[in-house]
Amino acid sequence: MTGLRQRQSERIRQGIQDAATRLFLASGFEAVSVNEIAAAAEVSKRTLFKYFPSKEDLVIGAFSDHQDELARVVAGGGPPLAVLERHFLDGLARRDPVTGLDDRRPTLAFVAMVLATPSLQARLLLYQTRAEEALAQAISSRVAAYMIFAVHRALADENRRRLTGGISADERYPGAVEAARDAFKLLREGLTY
Repeated sequence: MTGLRQRQSERIRQGIQDAATRLFLASGFEAVSVNEIAAAAEVSKRTLFKYFPSKEDLVIGAFSDHQDELARVVAGGGPPLAVLERHFLDGLARRDPVTGLDDRRPTLAFVAMVLATPSLQARLLLYQTRAEEALAQAISSRVAAYMIFAVHRALADENRRRLTGGISADERYPGAVEAARDAFKLLREGLTY
């Protein structure tokens, strides 16, 4: 059970992040100042920076829970590729934004903002590198970890591309499952061409 201070701290952190996300989606990342975010979250600028050291962290912080997710999945036991495939397929079924199969407008707008903002792209790359490192340690292979992350990115990118092209997540789901199964089969069997 978490203590009162920890719960209050988490509420403040989430309130800041929610306010920032609303403002960023309404006006764009570059157009929103840290002062505006602090005012919208009803905290001081100093408090905001206590929780988020930079403006970019307000966006990338939304991904922080996922940073060592694949390493945790592998640590749960079982053959790494099998458990990672099952985890990705479960994410597709849940329409987890990490799989690219979340067609809610705010999610699509949020991802588009990240991909269109150079400073956010740079911060996302740092986040991805840390996630790859965590998985590399969990499976004792940097090359395999990078290959797994490349497959995840390719699958998520294709799902997002299809959704922004106008089909719904429900329409894309069967194709997304088939693509994921094919991609993990390729990982298991290796390139043959």
